[in-house]
Amino acid sequence: MSVLEDKVVLVTGGAGGLGAAVCRTLSLEGAIPVVADLRIEQTQALADELGCGAIGVALDVTDETSVARVVDLALQRYGRIDALVNSAGVDVTLPIEQLSIADFDRIAGVNLRGPFLMSKAVFEPMTARGEGAIVNIVSTAAKRAWAEASAYHASKWGLLGLSHALHVEGRQHGIKVTAVITGGMRTPFLFDRFPDIDACTLQPPENVAETVRFVLSQPIDTVVPEITVIPMKETSWP
Repeated sequence: MSVLEDKVVLVTGGAGGLGAAVCRTLSLEGAIPVVADLRIEQTQALADELGCGAIGVALDVTDETSVARVVDLALQRYGRIDALVNSAGVDVTLPIEQLSIADFDRIAGVNLRGPFLMSKAVFEPMTARGEGAIVNIVSTAAKRAWAEASAYHASKWGLLGLSHALHVEGRQHGIKVTAVITGGMRTPFLFDRFPDIDACTLQPPENVAETVRFVLSQPIDTVVPEITVIPMKETSWP
């Protein structure tokens, strides 16, 4: 039997892209995904596809009331949340002169405030049980920098710092916190903004989802604080 059998895993941004790939990969291991996303119709469709007790829920990761509602719903339905995967993310590709304050706030809100609110919400119930796992989907943007992505870089560097800080806090309570540093993936996140991008330089989101599965499958006395998974032809990495 898989170590993930019957584990309840809350996945933000779960309706598409990497989030959906994570939900599918973990469900094949017997896990029970809570598919959480703003796109409620897609979350419900994916939950129906997965079966295995999965549910789809509407979630705005930037709204603490929405976060509390989803976490409470999962706890009431399943009695626990074994793992949280913070996968929701947004970006706006513009030079800083054209990047609006509203754009910056939205990017920081989803990519950094969201994982903070989600982690804060699950920390107490995980601490009470003495176990749990949080996986933060970071990016090579937390290790390198390129033009026209200042807000994205700021949010992802911040998320990497948050992840490592929570790793330190979580260990004493049996909570494992991991930063998954991802390279470019074949998802709408890139294709919608860069339609001419060479897909051969990107990796399937299923490959990154497999890394999430690996992290969550570690023995109880082992934690992976940070792991990097990039395409063989990643252009943002030396």
